[in-house]
Amino acid sequence: MSQIRKQSIVSSLVVYIGFAIGFLNTYLFTRQGGFTQAEYGLTGIFMAIANIMYSFANLGMVAYIYKFYPYYNDNLPKKKNDMLSWALLVSLLGFCLVILAGILFKDLVIRKYGTNSPDLVKYYYYVFPFGLGLTLFTVLEAYAWQLKKSVFTNFLREIQFRLLTTLLIVLSFAGIIASFDLFIKIYSFTFLAVAIILLGYLVFTKHISFSFSVSRVSKKFYRKIISLISFVYGGSLVFTVSMVIDTIIIAAVLPDGLALAGVYTLAQNIASLIQAPQRGVISSSIGPLSQAWKDKDMGKISRIYNSSSINQLLFSVAMFALIWLNFDDAVLNFQLQHRYLEAAWVFFFIGMMRIVDMGTGVNSQIISTSTSWRFDFITGIILLSITLPLNYILTKYYYGVTGPAIANLITFTIYNSIRYWFLYKKFNLQPFNLKTIYTILLGAASYYCCFFLFRDMHGFVGMIARSVLFILIFAAGTKLLNLSPDVRPVWQTFQKRLGIKKGD
Repeated sequence: MSQIRKQSIVSSLVVYIGFAIGFLNTYLFTRQGGFTQAEYGLTGIFMAIANIMYSFANLGMVAYIYKFYPYYNDNLPKKKNDMLSWALLVSLLGFCLVILAGILFKDLVIRKYGTNSPDLVKYYYYVFPFGLGLTLFTVLEAYAWQLKKSVFTNFLREIQFRLLTTLLIVLSFAGIIASFDLFIKIYSFTFLAVAIILLGYLVFTKHISFSFSVSRVSKKFYRKIISLISFVYGGSLVFTVSMVIDTIIIAAVLPDGLALAGVYTLAQNIASLIQAPQRGVISSSIGPLSQAWKDKDMGKISRIYNSSSINQLLFSVAMFALIWLNFDDAVLNFQLQHRYLEAAWVFFFIGMMRIVDMGTGVNSQIISTSTSWRFDFITGIILLSITLPLNYILTKYYYGVTGPAIANLITFTIYNSIRYWFLYKKFNLQPFNLKTIYTILLGAASYYCCFFLFRDMHGFVGMIARSVLFILIFAAGTKLLNLSPDVRPVWQTFQKRLGIKKGD
């Protein structure tokens, strides 16, 4: 567990640095005198469509790596390990099918988006290199996680990609990139550049070698591999569509769709700060979970489940409260375009959804690495069947840009409840205890204390006062109540590094 804790903490720090750069990019995109809301919204649409492209193109290869890597690693020498070779080849073939579908259905895209989001139609083909980069990177990332290189992959995804975006924005402001037309065309190749960097690193450091000879492991598990990817691919596909369909629906059905997609993208990017530790926890847990299922070590799986739940809940509750305390002041004080104030309630509902999703721990990873991975497909179908109609109805007929956020809170609560029930009934695994309730109560108490004390204080002084007091109250409460099993050892390590406390 100490290795998981260490990688989770380091990965989370990398992710937070990346988010700091991301917020700089968000500020530069949304500040007065910068990019238009429609231009910023187009970058969000690019990411949403690229995720759908990846979910179609990968053909279950990420799940294949998660589940079967221990078998390849334990039974084959590195030079004869054909897992990554087949994963990349199959994903590339899958992306060729995506390109073909994109060409065939272009007229449909024009009909659906030509009126409300004309720039999406204009730059339609530039989404494809962006989607290809995301597909290749994600497959390579899954393999690198098994090699315990999660910190480096998180650096590339969270920092390197955003730094490339920062560079493009700065070059635009400097007039070197003279138009948004050139900006978005270069931007479409940024993820492909990051994927090439990761591939080069793995090859150069000799962590991978390519072999297209069918190994004895591939022959032995062929039927199980096909069965796995058939079900998990379907589940992953519908889950990804459910995650990104909100932005796409906004662009399609609301007047001035790309501008409102920009408002929604701002709320998503701010809410993603709540989610930042999740990537670190997931990336450091996948390998140990795969091995634990192989070794039938239910105690280890239970410890990972419990620890991931309480740690992520602590992060998400604290970060949500901090942002919600300061949202309007931040938009005004940092001189963002005033229309972005509309993103406040969008953030609220997305943030609540993130708390629900993170508080239930690594349930998805536990299921996908277990023998019951077919359940991923079942829950994915349930999620999609609720998400699509609810997003459309709440967006078009009731709540406008806030509709998808409300829909996602409802659907992800149902989705995680089903998965919680399944793990409890099937394996007697559940992540909650009294500390879960204490965490929520501590977050609410800290929030209202800061809100009522400083509700009439605005500007940067008010933001700093609310934030500092909240952090002090929440941190003190977390330590006194001993809410996380990882707080004490992390604190002791921190003291040793500072020389406050000598090692035993």
